Amino acid sequence: MTRIALVVSDVDGTLLTKNKVLTDGAKAAVRKLHAAGIGFTIVSSRPTIGMGFLIEPLSIALPVGAFNGSSIVDVALKPIEQHLIGSDVARRSIDVLDASGVDIWLFTNERWYTRNPDGEYVPHEKLAIKADPTIIPDFTPHLATACKIVGASSDPALLQRCEAAMQEAIGHEAIAVRSQTYYLDITPSGHDKGTFVATMTKRLGIPIEAVATIGDMENDLPMFARSGVSFAMGNAADNVKRRATRVTDSNEHDGFAAAMETVLNHT
Repeated sequence: MTRIALVVSDVDGTLLTKNKVLTDGAKAAVRKLHAAGIGFTIVSSRPTIGMGFLIEPLSIALPVGAFNGSSIVDVALKPIEQHLIGSDVARRSIDVLDASGVDIWLFTNERWYTRNPDGEYVPHEKLAIKADPTIIPDFTPHLATACKIVGASSDPALLQRCEAAMQEAIGHEAIAVRSQTYYLDITPSGHDKGTFVATMTKRLGIPIEAVATIGDMENDLPMFARSGVSFAMGNAADNVKRRATRVTDSNEHDGFAAAMETVLNHT
């Protein structure tokens, strides 16, 4: 393994447990990375407002990626680089989600909007991002500033069909991919976790071979492709594991910390 200079980690299903806990093992692992002079940052499908609680306990000093990397913010969560879905694509995306009957959320850099305060996954998201939604009757006034649109459903087969319908409806004008089995994310075209890694390597002046990435979902695959070594979590689907160079333990058994030990032992 080439000496690693930067680790880029996914958040949910990777750095956090299923109950959204940052374990002592994960915190200790990141401290060891810092002590070894290895940079560390995070990139997630999460909105910007859902990233801040990780900055201090992980002593993150580098920019972080929100909305699957289509927004890059500093440690004060101020945008460094931000891309939007666009009003027309946002409207078509909402129409597809409406037709599928799934719950719909719209995120800007500052807020989380929903028409349904009683949506099945609203409590889950509130716990995850540590923020409350703004309840609105109509998404129209916010389409122009949409960073991410989410379809949420506990029916994975329905969401899979919705994902296919969405990709057909928006083509290459936006990216539609599930960040969890229960979340379908629509984010700006041309920007993903892989482009975030590429931006960070350019910023730090390091080759992609010096980057380690770790994640658990299909939206992590673009960053796997832009790194020298990639770790799939033990809780990842088989197709994600096949695309990683290594597989670690699950997020319920400190798989992140185990992967970081591998990185540290090869520096």
